[in-house]
Amino acid sequence: MTDATDPAALPHRRVHDHLVETRQGAVATLRVDREAALGALSTGMVTALGDYFRSIRGSDVRALVITGTGRGFIAGADVAEYRDASKADFDAYQRLSRSVFTELEHLPQPTVAAVNGYAFGGGFELALCCDLIVASTKARFGLPEVKLGLVPGGGGTQRLARAIGTRATKDLIFRGRSMRPEEAERRGLLVQVVEPGDLQSCAGELAAELAANAPLAVREAKRLIDEGVQQALDAALTAEQAALSRLFGSTDGREGIAAFMDKRDPRFTGS
Repeated sequence: MTDATDPAALPHRRVHDHLVETRQGAVATLRVDREAALGALSTGMVTALGDYFRSIRGSDVRALVITGTGRGFIAGADVAEYRDASKADFDAYQRLSRSVFTELEHLPQPTVAAVNGYAFGGGFELALCCDLIVASTKARFGLPEVKLGLVPGGGGTQRLARAIGTRATKDLIFRGRSMRPEEAERRGLLVQVVEPGDLQSCAGELAAELAANAPLAVREAKRLIDEGVQQALDAALTAEQAALSRLFGSTDGREGIAAFMDKRDPRFTGS
């Protein structure tokens, strides 16, 4: 039987030569389809990713899954583009990548990276911009830029350090080594590690669970967490209570309370 949570089993559309979107209810899955290059991010792909993220910002999508194809999730930037690039072109690509990764990080919807294989360089950095990460046992994570005489440029030194601490980040980046999913899970980067054949269903079920909750509440929770860690505690607590007050006055807030009291499933509309 075909698993309905597998993006390959669902109707899809191409948003770029190497990017395929599928929808199942309020969950969108974006798959990087560049297997021969292990999902390496060309300039065109990064541009298309930015366009896609902006297109779903105000849409009815309630959760987004990003995954790859074959052995690669996203094995970093397309280094072949670097070889003959001018410094101006290289800098432009880095600025573009930074802005697109920030677009992803700031999406109001919850996002899940389903890492099927190699997530190196920009691929690891993109996964770090997602709210949750699930991974196959075949996944590998790394920021090996020092082996090219470079450093990470898509947020790797900063987002990873904030996620697992500076010493663990230095160990990974200074040595340019890869990290297996067991270590990534132990360091708190992953919510689950599964066998390769279970990855898409795991990510789909997780995203569906997120999408089933009140969308305004999930989005407020995401904003409060992301902004609050950058604020003084008292200011973050004030923002939390203000958000709670707004949600109590929302249609979904009233519906959630009523459904709880009536012992029925809530019907959230996002209003």
